[in-house]
Amino acid sequence: MAQLTAHKRVLHADLHGDRIRAASGSMVAVEGNVDFKSSGMGGGGGMRAALKRAVAGESISLMDCSGSGRVYLALDAMDVLVVDLAGDTLTVESEHILAHTEQLRLDVQFSGLRGVTSGQGLATTTVSGHGQVALVSEGPVMALEVAPGAELVVDPDAYVGSRGQLSMNLVSGVSWKSLVGEGSGEPFSLRFTGHGLVLVQSAER
Repeated sequence: MAQLTAHKRVLHADLHGDRIRAASGSMVAVEGNVDFKSSGMGGGGGMRAALKRAVAGESISLMDCSGSGRVYLALDAMDVLVVDLAGDTLTVESEHILAHTEQLRLDVQFSGLRGVTSGQGLATTTVSGHGQVALVSEGPVMALEVAPGAELVVDPDAYVGSRGQLSMNLVSGVSWKSLVGEGSGEPFSLRFTGHGLVLVQSAER
């Protein structure tokens, strides 16, 4: 089975006669006998999922990497985090997906929240199943816990993804950006309630 390992800002993808999917253009080096071909927009889920992404603006261009050897992957010298999934679901913006093992399924979840807060689309990508997904972020990722009775408020530009039984809602009000004159329009934040983890990058977009 393919193994994804993060080494600071580079992902090592070790293949043993199997396949992973990675962001197009992310390969920086390869050792062994590995073939590359475009898997188009989507990364699993079939035509229906690809069509939903096209409508939602949550597109992702991936390539298939198959064979035996090690592939080195990176995007713009961003930090890399590998998340292990064991039958659960990770909700994440498609721009943060660097690679995933072939057992995982990618789909799109309509929410409307991101489009309202930062104009990056009306949906987020869901990654589900058993396997590994590698994410990129601007600075190291913090995993912040949400528990019943202890909500979490996050700047939308710092939000990377979330997992668990969580509800996400908009919160309007003053933000740090509006205080220093960097915000545009009415400021919003994301409020999470329930039980789970929220992944936040340490540098805002």
